[in-house]
Amino acid sequence: MSSLKVSALALALALSACAPVAPSPAPPTEAGATTGTGDSPPGYAGQAWDDILAEARGQTVDFYMWGGSDVINRWISGPVAEHVFTTYGVTLNLVPVSDAPEFINKVLSEKQAGRTAGSVDLMWVNGENFRTLREGELAYGPWAGFLPNSALVDWSDPSVANDFGYPVDAYESPYGKAQFVMIYDTARVPEPPRTVANLLAWIRANPGRFAYAAPPDFTGSAFVRHVCYHVAGGYEPLLGAFDAQVFAQKVAPCFEQLQALEASLWRAGETYPESRARMQDLFANGEIDFDMAYNPAEASSLIAQGRYPATARTFVFDEGTIANTHYLAIAFNAGDKAGAMVVANALLSPELQLSKADPSGWGDLTVLDPQRLPVEWSDRFAALPRGPATLSDAELSARRLPELQSDWLAAIEAGWIEHVLQK
Repeated sequence: MSSLKVSALALALALSACAPVAPSPAPPTEAGATTGTGDSPPGYAGQAWDDILAEARGQTVDFYMWGGSDVINRWISGPVAEHVFTTYGVTLNLVPVSDAPEFINKVLSEKQAGRTAGSVDLMWVNGENFRTLREGELAYGPWAGFLPNSALVDWSDPSVANDFGYPVDAYESPYGKAQFVMIYDTARVPEPPRTVANLLAWIRANPGRFAYAAPPDFTGSAFVRHVCYHVAGGYEPLLGAFDAQVFAQKVAPCFEQLQALEASLWRAGETYPESRARMQDLFANGEIDFDMAYNPAEASSLIAQGRYPATARTFVFDEGTIANTHYLAIAFNAGDKAGAMVVANALLSPELQLSKADPSGWGDLTVLDPQRLPVEWSDRFAALPRGPATLSDAELSARRLPELQSDWLAAIEAGWIEHVLQK
């Protein structure tokens, strides 16, 4: 195995520049509301939202999250921190980490040490990390349904109610949505292949012009899953709890296809881009003809920054692309639970969700249901400018595919390493 392949296992992500919060009147579900639709959280029986607000004032919330994007970091420590301090008297302390297991291990260590007032309050999690928290009894809850702004979320949506197939059960609050898109340059590829099968054929016919980041990179792993969905005849056989027999029958052939594809990849598959950032550089420099992202607005943001050509565009496969939701959780022993709930509620406010969705900044998809918003707010979301490379919400939502449960993801990544990377 090439030593260059081994180095491809690092995970990184780069997103776009960040927009300030748009000036606006406070939405009706902010301060002054009583509660959401859920029961009182543990330790707050019989209390109303105003009691949470009163307890939160003066607290400092330590927010642990992946810190690999300067754009997101600036948005959290700038507009979000200013909003919660000015409106609620809560200080938000961003604690960036390279990966979620860092803070999960911290919470676990504190539990083992019997620490009841921990150092971690709020956490940005999803997928396997949330499941680890729940199964280890490291997450506080249920609490998310108590937030006033939770009434603006469509909890009947399976992609919201389940985190990578694992029930949320109000132990985390939705924060944003993502959907995988392919990025291409119309000046180089006027008509891109719009199915996975046709893309694989294009790669073989155009050796050296395609790459994907090595799993466990988030987008590279997602590309592999799309190929596995295709080889399995669809995602349906892979839903539900992990099944080793189904994995052997339906997923193992996927690795054979990916291994056979290596000779047609960038640098003949001797090395894989190690991160999302590296993929961006390769595409921007014209070394490869396709990029990929979990943020549908990312290409437009990179065009605006002058990093991608104005002719860059995105598409989703005709059979659909994988979509998911990211969330906020509270540590079981958080020292500032009230403050953490207030920050999570603020991050569900139309004001901050609008700021986060602005394609001139992060461009993260909102988790709010337009049908549940007051008309003036739904109009403002509808009026957000869409960059030249950003697909419509209608096209994206019509082609959303589900994520698999975390054991499937772990098995697919391990299988790729064994049968593709190490061959």
